[in-house]
Amino acid sequence: MSGRPRGLTLNILVAASCLALPLCLASTPSYALSEIQREDLPSPVTPPANSGSAAPGATVPIPEAPGSKPTDGGQPADDTDKSEPETPPANGGITSPRADPDQPPPAVVYDLDTLPEPVKRMHGLIIEACRTGDIEKLRPLIGKGDSMTQLSLGDIDGDPITFLKGLSGDSDGQEILAILEEVLSAGYVHVDTGTPQELYVWPYFFALPLDKLDARQRVELFKLVTASDYDDMKQFGAYIFYRVGITPTGQWLFFVAGD
Repeated sequence: MSGRPRGLTLNILVAASCLALPLCLASTPSYALSEIQREDLPSPVTPPANSGSAAPGATVPIPEAPGSKPTDGGQPADDTDKSEPETPPANGGITSPRADPDQPPPAVVYDLDTLPEPVKRMHGLIIEACRTGDIEKLRPLIGKGDSMTQLSLGDIDGDPITFLKGLSGDSDGQEILAILEEVLSAGYVHVDTGTPQELYVWPYFFALPLDKLDARQRVELFKLVTASDYDDMKQFGAYIFYRVGITPTGQWLFFVAGD
């Protein structure tokens, strides 16, 4: 979508010091990264103590007790009977940029047929909702309560669809739908296999060092961000634009941007 104005492009001015604060889009609709001063943004919100464990990341908390078995609202059902929700990790930043230059990056996958069926189904449902142009179609997929999709670096107030519209450059939320579809159309990575944090994450830039991207991968990245954003993110050290995480059981865990 190279011709679309990037009202949601997240150009961050990376501070010269190492004391950069996390981004939070909860109250910041449709700004370029270059218009967001990191020092003006609030710190991430720690989930309540009754969530079952600490937040799985110091920078981007996930919903309390994520991973509970979806049973309604259009979410895919899990064939395994689970009386307890999947336990998030006590530490590690499950929604944070995962690139580790000291470790081999995970394989980049484009073939959706290799996904577990619940993941593939949720991916397809989100794409289908985006293509309708009606942001309300996301409501049953986002869910509510403990299993609600994380949409921000911190808590959001009020209705999640209203919140998403507030992030979009247009009043109907169609820009954010376009970004969500583009993110899910990229390659993905499968991270933390066999652990409680196991996830399928789009786009794969989430887990790759940006300075190691080849020419073809940079073309794919520029479908999501501008060249200026790319330079800023290289200085920061990681891809921090929108990403989507889906658990192996098919729960849409997060759709967030930031570090």
